[in-house]
Amino acid sequence: MQKSPTPHPSAALDNRQLDLPLFADPAPVVAPDASSLPLTPPPAASPGKPGKAPLAPDGTRMRTVELGVRTLHYRLKRSSRKSIGFVIDGTGLCITAPRWVAIADIENAIAEKQRWIFAKLAEWKTRTEQRVLPRVEWSDGAELPFLGKPIAVKLGASLLAFDEATRVLALPLPPHAEAQQIKDRVTGWLQGEATRIFGERLVVYAEKLGVSFRSYALSSAATRWGSCSSEGRIRLNWRLIHFPLSVVDYVVAHELAHLREMNHSPRFWRTVESIFPEFREARKQLKQCPVEM
Repeated sequence: MQKSPTPHPSAALDNRQLDLPLFADPAPVVAPDASSLPLTPPPAASPGKPGKAPLAPDGTRMRTVELGVRTLHYRLKRSSRKSIGFVIDGTGLCITAPRWVAIADIENAIAEKQRWIFAKLAEWKTRTEQRVLPRVEWSDGAELPFLGKPIAVKLGASLLAFDEATRVLALPLPPHAEAQQIKDRVTGWLQGEATRIFGERLVVYAEKLGVSFRSYALSSAATRWGSCSSEGRIRLNWRLIHFPLSVVDYVVAHELAHLREMNHSPRFWRTVESIFPEFREARKQLKQCPVEM
């Protein structure tokens, strides 16, 4: 864990969390307007709690509504339109509503459409994950990418071990172990390697840039490869471990550069280039060569 970064003038004024998206997302799902819904608050919906909701990608605070035992976060945009509109995309639910409509009426509309909303959110998450996870038949001999090169899974070992020479990951599981058991054991190993390798690369590039980060953690986000807050907290998607080290280094350099520039301005990209000159090639590879399930 590193010490808190020295505040930069631009970062000190910006409390946003800046994200690095996975790659071009599919078209958002748009629901019919909710203008015909009754404008009376339902008993199940409670007022939004903006203080407890996460930040949206644009830095604004999301709202929260309780729908029975479920909690839903959503972005709210006000406009001159005459009805309430719903859009589902990689960042979740976005609602556009007339300026005169009360929050209680908006959340009544959410409650009316909650079945559709949760179904579409689940579909979106599944589609996105399928684009970034490798297609693997989880059995003895399964192959998957690790740091850009394939490795093979071998069952029946006495201990978990990875042989770099043969690129074989030996697992202490019986030859006919269930697919979920194999997947869970391999995922745990990959995440452990991601924690170690990403941490090492963060230290290397933080020293190059002359910055320090407060903390870092792995994420399983379905829509972003990494994020950095102005407080110096960095999150990196563990699935980057499937890509070559150059791609990992690009994402690491990208997030650390936000400790100097909390934006994506030309100055930000010059900062990235100062510590990782090959960033354009790595960025292109990350966008154009997703591993698919």
